[in-house]
Amino acid sequence: MKKDHYAPGEPCWIDCGTDLAKAGAFYTSLFGWTINDLGPEAGGYAMAQLDGSTVAGLGPQQSPGHPYWSVYFCVTDAAKTAETVRANGGTVIVEPMDVMGEGHMAVFADPVGAAFSVWQPGNTKGLGEVQSPGTFCWAELITTDMDESKKFYAQVFGWGAKDGDDNSMEYTEFQLGVTSIAGAMPKPDMMPKEVPPFWGIYFAVDDTDETVARVKELGGSVLAEPMDIPSVGRFAACTDSVGAVFSVLAMSPG
Repeated sequence: MKKDHYAPGEPCWIDCGTDLAKAGAFYTSLFGWTINDLGPEAGGYAMAQLDGSTVAGLGPQQSPGHPYWSVYFCVTDAAKTAETVRANGGTVIVEPMDVMGEGHMAVFADPVGAAFSVWQPGNTKGLGEVQSPGTFCWAELITTDMDESKKFYAQVFGWGAKDGDDNSMEYTEFQLGVTSIAGAMPKPDMMPKEVPPFWGIYFAVDDTDETVARVKELGGSVLAEPMDIPSVGRFAACTDSVGAVFSVLAMSPG
């Protein structure tokens, strides 16, 4: 789906701080992306494109540890959002800053510890395509305190929370109006204790099993083998060849 506008509070951008050469080769082979380096003035940042639309960003890793995908939410004023984050118990990791005239960004952590970013659009409005195979389709918060997370994001972005009716697992869909724009779930017991709360991303695919097989061929790994999610689709969790975690989802028809 082509996209040229994002509502405040909606996920609008994803990027990964990583080994650009290795990650670029991995995603080019997996999803058919074209990687376009923006040059020295952009600090090594590159745009990933698919059929002419920008679908992600890739840049040098800025902090020690594993590379990771980040999700950005659209805001009208990054500086005011920083104030709201602080007032509601969050932390400002990177103060609002101009990005080459394309917009303003900032990086925060919620009170439970999950990092997220915001984007105040300028010339760059956000991703040019979403929900199509090989592009971003969902953001999901893994948290250790669902109630605190719901309260915080309601204050910062005005999100509502629609709790699932599946008794087998606790799941919440964050909503803008009646539109679900992201999800949240408690950190699973099987996840290592040292893994902090985090925002994860999903890519849409045509066939989850084929994609997972290809991930393995390209040097990635599988954290959760393909499984069906009723009324949603077929899901799997993976790491790329550098170690960044992402999920894939073949959505159910309709």
